Order: sequence, then structure tokens, then C-alpha cells
Amino acid sequence: MRADAARNLEAVLTTGARILAIEPGATIASIAAEAGVDRRTVYRRFASREELLAAIHTARLEAIEAAIEDARLREAPVVVALHRYVENIIGVNRTWPVDLSLMLTDDVVRHRRDACITAVDVFLARARDEGLLRPGPAEGWARVLLPHLLILASHQQAHLSPGEAADLAVDTFLHGIGGPRVSRMT
Repeated sequence: MRADAARNLEAVLTTGARILAIEPGATIASIAAEAGVDRRTVYRRFASREELLAAIHTARLEAIEAAIEDARLREAPVVVALHRYVENIIGVNRTWPVDLSLMLTDDVVRHRRDACITAVDVFLARARDEGLLRPGPAEGWARVLLPHLLILASHQQAHLSPGEAADLAVDTFLHGIGGPRVSRMT
């Protein structure tokens, strides 16, 4: 693919992701206009709106897989891997803000997404085994809480760089937001 064609494709996909996250019914023409390309350019690459949506979702999934790989969840020190994963996923969420759940009827997409979830679950078990997370009921809570923190850090803290947002999310994940523990009065 020529360099200009690759840039146009990237612009169409990232612009499409951003626009569709805000306006799910956006047309190819509106996405093309916002991306700065002619709609015919988009139609040469994608025969339908559904093909464009599939390409956007595939690009998001590939970015998630790359983020997990780059974080080195199995071999990097746990705190380093956690921060790297969180920072990477914040970047993915900001670049590709579309929801993958729209494509979960596709078996291949669902399998790849499930593999990502499993990789993070294995990592969280490693974090528990190495003493970073408390065992017990907190384990299930950690699995539920982390994705929500990622979404909040990605979008509610958009004024922060991905690294700064990751600092905040990781600190919150590991230490909470409260002060010293206070014993309950009986």
C-alpha cells in the first residue's frame, strides 16, 4: 500500500471510530469528510458501511492485542506490567473509542477478545500471587474494577497524557482513594 493510501486508511479508521462512538448512525460520507478524504476513496476500500465498521473494530482489537503484548504481562515485573498495560489501553481507548461488544456475534472476534480477557485474568492472578493484590473477594472485584478504571482514565481524564492517566488509574487500583483505614465504631 502506498504511503498516502495507508495514511488515508488510518485517517478513515480512526476518524470513523471517533465519530461512531459519538454518533453510531454516522454515514460513510460524513466519516470521509471528517477524515479529509473523498467518500469514493472510502468506497473503493470498503463496499459497505458494515465493512468499514468491521475494519474499525478489527483495528481496535489489533491495538488491544498489541497493547497486551507490549505490556509483557507474563514476564515484566508486576507493577511495571500493570502500568504499561493501563497506559497502553488508555491510548487504545482514546484512539479507538468504539465498543467491541457490537461485533461479538463474530466467533473469531469473540475468541480473540476472550483471549485478551484471559491474558489479563492470568496477569491479575500473578499480581495476587506476588502479593500486589489481596486474595479472596477482592480478586473478583479487581477483575471488574480494572476495566472501569481504564474507561474513566481514558475519557474522564482526557486532559491528562496516557502516562499521567495511567499513574492515576494504577494508584487508584492499588491503593484506593481514601486515607488511612479507620476502624468501625460498633
